[in-house]
Amino acid sequence: MNRSELIEALSTRAEVTRKDADAVLAALAETIGDVVAKGDEKVTIPGFLTFERVHRAAREGRNPATQEAMTIPASYGVKVSAGSKLKEAAKGK
Repeated sequence: MNRSELIEALSTRAEVTRKDADAVLAALAETIGDVVAKGDEKVTIPGFLTFERVHRAAREGRNPATQEAMTIPASYGVKVSAGSKLKEAAKGK
């Protein structure tokens, strides 16, 4: 499902215009991005998804082309965890 199809499905289920569904989806994505960028709290949609910023420590790695050892610097990433309702849906229940 791409963005257009998602907006169409949201507008149909919520009985709102496509424009309103698109605005809500854009606001949701922006809000989640802002909270994750701050890194001081996580966003939880109960039973569905949890988004949180995680720290990745610096580590040693290898250049796959030359096999030369290199240091991979510390960085941040995003952890997305499925909630219980989403897990059940994936099982087909």
